Amino acid sequence: MEDMLFYDRMQFAFTITFHYLFPQLTMGLSLMIVYFKWKFLRTQEVNYNEAAKFWMKIFALNFAMGVVTGIPMEFQFGTNWAKFSELTGGIIGQTLAMEGMFSFFLESSFLGLFLFGEKLMGQKLHFLTGFFVFLGSWASGYLIIATHSWMQHPVGFEILENGKFVLNNFSALFSNPWLLPSYLHNQLASVITASFVVSSIGAFYLLNNKHNAFGKLFVKTGVIFGLISSVLVAFPTGDLVAKNVVKHQPVTFAAMEGIFETEEGGSEIVLIGQPDMENKKLDNKIAVPNILSFLTYQSWDAEIKGLNEFDEKNYPTNIPGLYYAYHIMVGLGTIFIALMALAVFQLWRKKLYESKWVLWCIMFMLPFPYIANTTGWYTAELGRQPWLVYNLLRTSEGASPTVSAGNTLFTLLGFIGLYLLLGMLFLMLAGKIINKGPLLEKH
Repeated sequence: MEDMLFYDRMQFAFTITFHYLFPQLTMGLSLMIVYFKWKFLRTQEVNYNEAAKFWMKIFALNFAMGVVTGIPMEFQFGTNWAKFSELTGGIIGQTLAMEGMFSFFLESSFLGLFLFGEKLMGQKLHFLTGFFVFLGSWASGYLIIATHSWMQHPVGFEILENGKFVLNNFSALFSNPWLLPSYLHNQLASVITASFVVSSIGAFYLLNNKHNAFGKLFVKTGVIFGLISSVLVAFPTGDLVAKNVVKHQPVTFAAMEGIFETEEGGSEIVLIGQPDMENKKLDNKIAVPNILSFLTYQSWDAEIKGLNEFDEKNYPTNIPGLYYAYHIMVGLGTIFIALMALAVFQLWRKKLYESKWVLWCIMFMLPFPYIANTTGWYTAELGRQPWLVYNLLRTSEGASPTVSAGNTLFTLLGFIGLYLLLGMLFLMLAGKIINKGPLLEKH
């Protein structure tokens, strides 16, 4: 049973991690494409229009990869997690179906019109199609996170005698206090990914002395969007998400922050440390006293419960994994703010395009927003364990009892091989689009 559950979780973790490499770019990029198209309508500067069309090609490629990798992930609800689907399908099935029927079709339909309909529709209608692509992608994120939020903080339901969860208040799904902070935090994180991708490709062009006009446009737009989104991801959205965890999942918060024992007179914030699960302490830690209490409760001496206050059977399943994922996310977020602030400062001084060391930093930071987004999701998912529906349905109770560990391992290895090929194909196609660059350049 333990092997079966392990491989079920590994397969879902692998497929969803690979899948989310693509939507996190498309959601943020859709906003920047709308901005480029809007700037073209305002200024009639052709480079803005060409920038919008160039990035929509990257968007379309990411969108296609997201669809291909998303379908197998959803099938796992019926194979590996059939019991979970049977018990909670009356609730999560509604938001997942709405995501497919409304958001996905809206996004895909208008994506085709944006890519191929500019001459036929004219510029204002072309802008409108881009806006609907943005609307569809962000609505898709909203409905997925509504599902996730219900699993983290279940609301508006009742449990029947047969153990099935049924919805008794539809509006409660969308007024869940967990939903809005999580949604805004996630969407702004996707804007960070898009900002770094756009600015790093711009830096690549400038450092290679090609497509210079577009290089400057991409760097300028990317660092401004990047600074704004990096700050907003930390505060207020990250702060509100953390406060939700403190309020509704205090044992998760203690594990995230590495608080093994309740501290009197206020809790320190740990910058660096390694969890020692055997002795229930942090090794080699560097911490700042009382800061965590202030950030959490705006009081220097507020008490934050440690893991010692809770039953061990309700501890997160993988405390070291949760702790490291959270600290990697926070650490990278801090670096993003610092780098983007420096870049914007250099832009204000009119020295950014000649500051090669800053451009190199921006270019090499390209993979790190993907890492930050991934560890952010790991924090949310590892933090909810050992529950599928927090405090109501354990992960072990949601797995399919008839799918063997060997079957799951076999298909997991198949997914790894297939996704490796898909990833190589994606990088090759994206590389060709980027190397060719936007079609028109106006000096």
